[in-house]
Amino acid sequence: MGATVVDRPAPEVRRLRFEWPDDLDPDWTPLTPPLAPVANAVSLLMPHVEPYVVRTVRDELDHLDGPLRAEAEAWVQQETAHHGAHHRLNRILIGRRPSLGRIDRWMARTFAWIGGRSRRFDLAYAAGAETVAFVVARWVDPRTGTLFRGADRTATTLFLWHLAEEVEHKSVAFDVHRARGGGRVAYAGGMLAAMVVMAWFTLLGTFAGLVASRQIWRPSTHAQMLSWSFGFAFELLPAMGAALIRGHHPSEMADPHWLPVWLRSYDPDTRTMPEWSLDLVET
Repeated sequence: MGATVVDRPAPEVRRLRFEWPDDLDPDWTPLTPPLAPVANAVSLLMPHVEPYVVRTVRDELDHLDGPLRAEAEAWVQQETAHHGAHHRLNRILIGRRPSLGRIDRWMARTFAWIGGRSRRFDLAYAAGAETVAFVVARWVDPRTGTLFRGADRTATTLFLWHLAEEVEHKSVAFDVHRARGGGRVAYAGGMLAAMVVMAWFTLLGTFAGLVASRQIWRPSTHAQMLSWSFGFAFELLPAMGAALIRGHHPSEMADPHWLPVWLRSYDPDTRTMPEWSLDLVET
């Protein structure tokens, strides 16, 4: 089946260089203590889920034509850069928090089991996972000033760069899924599967981080995380409902405001962009 023609430029491939100190504090969000365990758990997942979806889309490249193939190739390179950067951070986190190593191994076994079950499922999962990632970006964008106030700037830059590119390429995996014969119900199922896997492992990793940082018995920690969960659900559930509407396309979902603007400050010559700071958000 031929690919659907897309009328937009291919995503830009950016390969940022991050310098990580060996003594990075795993609790790198001191003014928002519950955030670091959540973010670390998500980071732990990236070198497992992203190679899986990258393989899925890469295997379809020879079946794509023109603009969509160019988009998909750039998408593959973006996602490869993401999980490479997270892998380097994760080595430090696991070194400082050995309990995360066991969860990392569970993630590896899970995606070894998921991967290759069927081409149709793999494509639906990739498309659904990208929509979930876009919703995360849209939820984080207006909250960056409060979530990351006083946080480690390098770690914050990594997460926000990743989320900003999820906004930029939010439709690519969906278009590949559709061009290869994927339907509406499969897409919604892939999104649900991606959400369940992400939620489960984020919960496990967060629990391990909260125990290690001695936050597990703090009522304020759980109240804050519950508030985040409800807020995210109000972003995600409409997106999942829209996935079932005939004719819906991810490009119709409104982009966040700040992340795409910040992404344009990338300098390809130095492979850098301004590290996140509160001043960037408030200007």
